[in-house]
Amino acid sequence: MGVQIRSKDVKLSDNNKALIESAVEGFRKYSLDITSVNVMVKTEKKGISVEFDIRIAHNEPVIINQSDEDLETAIDLASERTLKALRRLHTKIVDHGKMSIKDLEALDS
Repeated sequence: MGVQIRSKDVKLSDNNKALIESAVEGFRKYSLDITSVNVMVKTEKKGISVEFDIRIAHNEPVIINQSDEDLETAIDLASERTLKALRRLHTKIVDHGKMSIKDLEALDS
């Protein structure tokens, strides 16, 4: 999994980079085939925007954009939203393989 952190008009400290990298490490726990993670941090009129662009093999990309006045808060909120989206995707993939009651009734016949 390749991780790329880019910033535009924002100076990222080592603490902020570590916070982003720890959030990206948390994405691995859902055992999805993540090919790359692009993180874009930029300033906007009303604060700072953090965007996580996660490319997953054989699925649509997960793109989360979060804005806030504080950089660390924006990173935390974006990582929470990303974890929620990845958890839902993981559940969807895992539940897809389960059999329904109709399938079980067909096997009994």
